[in-house]
Amino acid sequence: MSDNVKIVSPIDGSVYAERALARDTEIDSAVTGARAALPAWRSVSVSERARYMLAFLDALLAMNDEIEVELAWQMGRPVRYGGEKGSVEDRVRGMVALAEEALKSYYSPEKPGFRRYIAREPLGVVLVVAPWNYPYLTSVNTIVPGLLAGNAVILKHAAQTLLVGERIAEAFKRAGLLKGLFANLVMSHEQTEKLIGSGRIDHIAFTGSVGGGRAIERGVAGTFASTGLELGGKDPAYVRADAKLDHAIENLVDGSFFNSGQSCCGVERIYVDASVFDDFIDGFADLTRKYVVGNPLDQTTTLGPMVRGSAADTVRAQIEEARRKGAKALINMKVEGDSPGSPYLAPEVLIGVNHQMDVMREESFGPVVGIMQVRDDDEAVALMNDSPYGLTASIWTRDIERAAELGSRIETGTIYMNRCDYLDPQLAWTGVKDTGRGVSLSKYGFDTLTQPKSFHLREV
Repeated sequence: MSDNVKIVSPIDGSVYAERALARDTEIDSAVTGARAALPAWRSVSVSERARYMLAFLDALLAMNDEIEVELAWQMGRPVRYGGEKGSVEDRVRGMVALAEEALKSYYSPEKPGFRRYIAREPLGVVLVVAPWNYPYLTSVNTIVPGLLAGNAVILKHAAQTLLVGERIAEAFKRAGLLKGLFANLVMSHEQTEKLIGSGRIDHIAFTGSVGGGRAIERGVAGTFASTGLELGGKDPAYVRADAKLDHAIENLVDGSFFNSGQSCCGVERIYVDASVFDDFIDGFADLTRKYVVGNPLDQTTTLGPMVRGSAADTVRAQIEEARRKGAKALINMKVEGDSPGSPYLAPEVLIGVNHQMDVMREESFGPVVGIMQVRDDDEAVALMNDSPYGLTASIWTRDIERAAELGSRIETGTIYMNRCDYLDPQLAWTGVKDTGRGVSLSKYGFDTLTQPKSFHLREV
């Protein structure tokens, strides 16, 4: 095994950065330092912890000009989108605003001679194993509420975006965070598994594949550590006959193809009422053809390369399999570099699809979407539920009551009406089925990062 990790850029296949793996002594020191920092941090008020988080945010935002270029080199997102600045700010400020209320003690109804309450106490040392596709957003989802709740945090970032961990560590340093409370470690899979199984970690937050989630569960067995797992997805959308069609088209095109389709909650399959199907397809295809695929450092590029050639080849294989089984490709865009083995891949829209095709069943995580015609609400709901995954689902309609009723029947963690591909920090981010378990964001996100402790005090 190599002692170094290399970031191979999807832009041109060059090695953009290289870092040495942490030594065992460095990993041990980070965990020991985190544990040692906990007592002092626990005594710090939530409002004071919040001050550190806002200072961290200011420091991170100050680096954004460099960050957006680094992201383009590391994972291919076009610089025109400005990194992840806006959403990072929303989530940090959102969790800070919720912290005081979410972490306060709950007092039972008065009972003469007794004081009874439940306090929320930190779990201890939290390990965040973060992915490359939204490397800042997925990290702060746990790092910020974890620290607000009084925990110490160790970050292991994806090899493809390991510079993100360095930026986050530098921002906490500029914010003056107490020593030991945050550590960024460059670790191999083997080192990460060893740390998870060591019994020295109290909670693991993982975002990644279903296979990766199963590996986390195997590794944590017997340690009694808790886990939060956000895994695969195949998020559906349903366009009803009463939808505002231009709005649905604009937002679903963006929800399908932003970040080259490499979004946890990106739209991967769409079901459209038969009465509006033709108009929807015409508008969706026309807007998709406006994408400019190319070098993400170019301000005119609206769709960058996928993270690596093998990921793009998976999408190519799904498209080819669907076409062999009778699907029709509507875009057929020719772009420079779009060939087997290349990360550059044009967006594609498929019709004539069905649930015997991988593109409608297996996670694509790329710039392709299949669109099916449906007769009514019942058929749409049945097809939306015909998946091993359940992260988000969207309903496009003018009838809010009907959307809520249909949403109650759809097996998913989040229901949207007339929007998609978005996280609201005030709402719980969670999934069902093979999408995983656990909650981040909202007041419920703090529950996963704390332990209830009951006080039953009797006067005599």
